[in-house]
Amino acid sequence: MLRPVIVIHYHELWLKGRNRKFFLGKFLIALRQALAEFPAVRMRQPGDRVVIEFGQDAPLEKVIARLQRVLGVAYFAVARSLERGSSDDLEALCQAAWEEVAPLEFSNFAVRAKRSDKSFPHPVCEIESRVGRFLLERLQASGRSVRVQLDDPQVTCRIEITPGPILVYAGKIPGTGGLPANTTGRMVCLLSGGFDSAVAAYKMMRRGAHVNFVHFWGGGAKPGESSVHVARALVERLVPYQFTAKLYLVPFEPIQREIVRSAPESYRLLLYRRMMLRIAERIARKNHAEAIIAGDSLGQVASQTLQNMVAVGAASPMPVFRPLAGDDKQDILAVARRIGTFEISVEPFHDCCPLFLPRSPALYASAADLEQAEAQLNIWELVKRAMETVALEKYNYVAGRIERTEAAAAVRLAPVSPPEFNLDPDLVSQSNQQTS
Repeated sequence: MLRPVIVIHYHELWLKGRNRKFFLGKFLIALRQALAEFPAVRMRQPGDRVVIEFGQDAPLEKVIARLQRVLGVAYFAVARSLERGSSDDLEALCQAAWEEVAPLEFSNFAVRAKRSDKSFPHPVCEIESRVGRFLLERLQASGRSVRVQLDDPQVTCRIEITPGPILVYAGKIPGTGGLPANTTGRMVCLLSGGFDSAVAAYKMMRRGAHVNFVHFWGGGAKPGESSVHVARALVERLVPYQFTAKLYLVPFEPIQREIVRSAPESYRLLLYRRMMLRIAERIARKNHAEAIIAGDSLGQVASQTLQNMVAVGAASPMPVFRPLAGDDKQDILAVARRIGTFEISVEPFHDCCPLFLPRSPALYASAADLEQAEAQLNIWELVKRAMETVALEKYNYVAGRIERTEAAAAVRLAPVSPPEFNLDPDLVSQSNQQTS
């Protein structure tokens, strides 16, 4: 009996050599989590693929939507499955191929076979020739004007001879690709409400990183208005890729007012970003993360010139990854539309960064320039105050639903001490004397 099954192909996992077992294990865990509530009969691994058989009541449309967010999937298909051992496997194979392609509209086609089980008695060329001839005769007999075209056909009937079932399908659904979730370490993302940072986080998730988020918010133009609702919506859109996430919410306007009061106007935006990095580093260390993600794109705005990015990054000893550095805005927006964050980021919200924006921002600052500009600030006290006001929200993706839980009180992180940061000791001493 023919049964609809899902055949899932992965690609990059096979490049991992002796570490393949680890990555494949994580991949299978992600598949089980994504499809947990569906009535799956069994999951097996014949050759370099995963085959999942479902019960009669499984909603295939929902299954397909879930699989499109599982990291590591190169492509997948709804296939027909034939068990081996009949008196004429090729005859059954021809019939299955006919039932697969008959409902489709096309003027040319090809048959492609792959025989990973070499014990199957028919070679690939014989399978392709016999099935292709059978399909052509049946299609022409039904009055359809079709022909075989081996190069770039409109429809390809694919046949996979595995150590388990024989799989037949004519449609491939692209997956997300990349590496399985939670395989390459932990990172913390500086999440704004805009397009760039969410796309940067997605790109690092796609490389197997588990990402938590830090969002700096300010007061809105109206009571109760801020960017927090946008940050929450972005995290909810991204968490299905990795199943869990934390969002740290940091009220940033008090720090900005201190910077505006004490620092040169042209450096304000860069000093904002340096303070964000310092705070994010503290949160990252609390989460045992090893790097920070920023959504910078080289030259996109004044704060993202090469010199300014280097000068800002010098504020934290923790590495700062900028996966969008070489992308232009259209590249970024295309990814945002594909992953569903575009519609969220176009919503109106109050971004804290433009608050007290300088009339003429510095384009080519150095780390020394910014350290000198910070001389009037008590950096350690500002970071400490920020740590005392952080709020934490936890997100879980379970059975297709997003669950959000809020911490009852501010998150208490480890005490801040000056050696944690990369500042000139003479400037730190000068700042402490001026504030005492």
